[in-house]
Amino acid sequence: MHTEPKLTRFNQNVLSKYQIYNSIFMTLPFDTISKTVVLLPLFHETCKLGFENNDDPTTIVDTFFRKYQARRSEKSQINLLFRFIQYIERQVVLFDAVEDAAFPIVNNMEGVGTLRSLKENAAADNKTQLLQDYLESFNVRIVLTAHPTQFYPGTVLGIITDLAEAIKQDDLPEIETLLGQLGKTPFFKDKKPTPYDEAVNLIWYLKNVFYHSFGSIYDYVQQNIFEYREINNSIINIGFWPGGDRDGNPFVTPQITLNVAKKLKESIIKNYIKDVKYLRRRLTFKGIRERVITLNHRLHNTLLYKDDQIALDEFRKELFEIRDILEAEHQSLFVDKVTSLINKTTLFGYHFASLDIRQDSRVHDSMFRTLVSELIESGSDLFPKDFFNLSLQKQKDHLAGIKGSIGTMVFKNEQAVNITETIKAMKSIQETNGEIACSRYIISNNQTTLNVLQLFAMLKIVAFHDELTADVVPLFETVTDLEAAPGVMEELYTNSHYRKHLENRGNRQTIMLGFSDGTKDGGYLMANWGIFRAKEALTALSRKYQIDVIFFDGRGGPPARGGGKTHQFYASLGPTIEDKEIQLTIQGQTISSNFGTLDSSQYNMEQLISSGIMNRLNDKNLEMEPNDRTVMDNLAKLSYQTYVDFKNHPKFMPYLEHMSTLKYYAKTNIGSRPSKRGKSEGLNFKDLRAIPFVGSWSQLKQNVPGFYGVGTALKHYEDNGEFEKVQHLFQNSRFFRTLIANSMMSLSKSFFSLTRYMADDPEFGDFWKLIYEEYQTTKRLILKLTGFKELMEDEPVAKASIAVRESIVLPLLTIQQYALKKMQELEGAEVKDQEKITVFEKMVTRSLFGNINASRNSA
Repeated sequence: MHTEPKLTRFNQNVLSKYQIYNSIFMTLPFDTISKTVVLLPLFHETCKLGFENNDDPTTIVDTFFRKYQARRSEKSQINLLFRFIQYIERQVVLFDAVEDAAFPIVNNMEGVGTLRSLKENAAADNKTQLLQDYLESFNVRIVLTAHPTQFYPGTVLGIITDLAEAIKQDDLPEIETLLGQLGKTPFFKDKKPTPYDEAVNLIWYLKNVFYHSFGSIYDYVQQNIFEYREINNSIINIGFWPGGDRDGNPFVTPQITLNVAKKLKESIIKNYIKDVKYLRRRLTFKGIRERVITLNHRLHNTLLYKDDQIALDEFRKELFEIRDILEAEHQSLFVDKVTSLINKTTLFGYHFASLDIRQDSRVHDSMFRTLVSELIESGSDLFPKDFFNLSLQKQKDHLAGIKGSIGTMVFKNEQAVNITETIKAMKSIQETNGEIACSRYIISNNQTTLNVLQLFAMLKIVAFHDELTADVVPLFETVTDLEAAPGVMEELYTNSHYRKHLENRGNRQTIMLGFSDGTKDGGYLMANWGIFRAKEALTALSRKYQIDVIFFDGRGGPPARGGGKTHQFYASLGPTIEDKEIQLTIQGQTISSNFGTLDSSQYNMEQLISSGIMNRLNDKNLEMEPNDRTVMDNLAKLSYQTYVDFKNHPKFMPYLEHMSTLKYYAKTNIGSRPSKRGKSEGLNFKDLRAIPFVGSWSQLKQNVPGFYGVGTALKHYEDNGEFEKVQHLFQNSRFFRTLIANSMMSLSKSFFSLTRYMADDPEFGDFWKLIYEEYQTTKRLILKLTGFKELMEDEPVAKASIAVRESIVLPLLTIQQYALKKMQELEGAEVKDQEKITVFEKMVTRSLFGNINASRNSA
């Protein structure tokens, strides 16, 4: 069968369909302001031509009203701009739904990187046994976080799902109805969600997508690679941060953590009940029917916390026995359905997803001090009275070897109460949902060995006592912390007490490495190279001490946050980095774009599995040559220095504060976390969260964290006549090629015409020019390096998708910049018109939504 090229499939199934459905959408009768539908295309055209003529956003908006709507009052003009925002938000949703519907047609579901391709390649190379061995010891864990990078409320997510389904079926009446519903459904939230709300929103994906797609993947592996035998490994699993991640989020309480764990258990049992109900309709055979009915009742009892509940082990045992009877007495009828449910219990247990606890080391230090002070005051013998005066080494020795328990002591200080209740909640969740349900505590901003041992000791004395059934996971984020990481870990590996703990945990140590804060701190190349080198050093160290190190990456978003093409990134890591497991965070729009449907979830998960496995099966994935390493190291250092100088520029923070949307992130009510750490009044770089930071550059269409410093570093080699060294690195290193590809994506999504007017600003003109020059240099030299005529030339479909999305939101960006400029004028006036300022503030905040949602292709 002849298959059209991927770009042709995209144009036919995404672009053409979007244009057809958009024209239907534009004729729906829910417009309260006359002519909005007629005027939006005219406004879009005015924006396009205006930017081509180097006009600024204010001139473009004024030109549009003068030309087409000269009679409108100022109030009516503002209302029309708000209507444009509403329409464009919904056009983004429509495009999402069309792209979701076309996913299996545009992407080859059995092509390179899929399990089928992996299986066939292994068979062709006589490596099937090797593949089986790897799959019995290899794991992929995606960890869903509540980081607010997406603005769709649950109601809209439901519409996207239904719309994609209707588009797949070409069901025109249903599409019209859903587009009508979309027109009437609010997109913004009147109040911030609680951490529990965030958890419920993400559990929607667990129940409706991951339960099915993960089940299908596991079934496929068992049937086709293991020839139906049991696999001694879950291969894929899910981590979960909403309700557990309290870093910088004062609203996550121990009670919320318990409530989220309860909700996770109830959700998975409800899914099991649905599957058992299906079996009840099918397994009507003598000797089995009664058992399935009993199983159904007991699962209900477990859900409702009634008598005669069924434990997970018992539930699994019953399913195995039912399957044995079907095989022995009923010609194996419906055995595949029973096996599929057994597989789901392997994957999801009674926990559904593993809830991680996370807190900042600085907060821990403070909590630890209050806890110990109260214990010493109470006369407890857990700590010597002079503990805080002991040498650092003696403090660490005491913490590592601590024995005993806080018993029933009631603490007075709020911080001491919080940490003790959180640790008790972990233990309690393990007892109700299984150990895997809550067995990791992540210390973000981890800087020292003491940070790890403080938590290690608190876990033991508060709830775990003799057997610590939880892992302490240090998260190294900044460039300095990454450099210190091997020293910290060696001290832990050589501590006899901590080493004993690791032996009890199967000699495995998970280490988390942050991307977004690293990018914010050290720039794009250094953040990625710093993590690569830290992983190499930690791999060598862990192998020396015979510890299996597992790296957990804080990726999962745009390249500016260390994300980008995730499977390419993992496939690019060489033999010097441990790869028995892939673990990464997935958040916001990346969940919905890469894992939001059954097809995309299955495809992207298979790509991740095969990228990790291919690394092992592929003998050609060689170590970086010494000369290439030197070049990579130099590029990282040069770009780091460039980025640090830029970050220290006196106009850096004022520019973000006055010329970007940074301060409006807090007003969008999309996440439960405050938009900055700390309580300082002013804007402090250290307290600034990575998401609003990266998001603000993205809204300006100046994706600085994804490219700044790259151009200057490349130019150094060009100026010295040594550009061929960088070209050699690019040819030989998949890792460097992946970095450049992701940087290209950031450049592709930049649009400096939008803010060109800032070049003439008396205060910020020179600063804007600095950014623009680096953009031009980076773009020119990346094209020279790759030999491309235009950016992303080798990824035509992603390029086309980005182009459509950028085109849809062009009017939105124009309105946003227009509103920001108006606000600046009003703020600078002698008499402030607060009412008008409030209106334009609202316009900026509302325009944030569509812009962020449109950036969904992980860029």
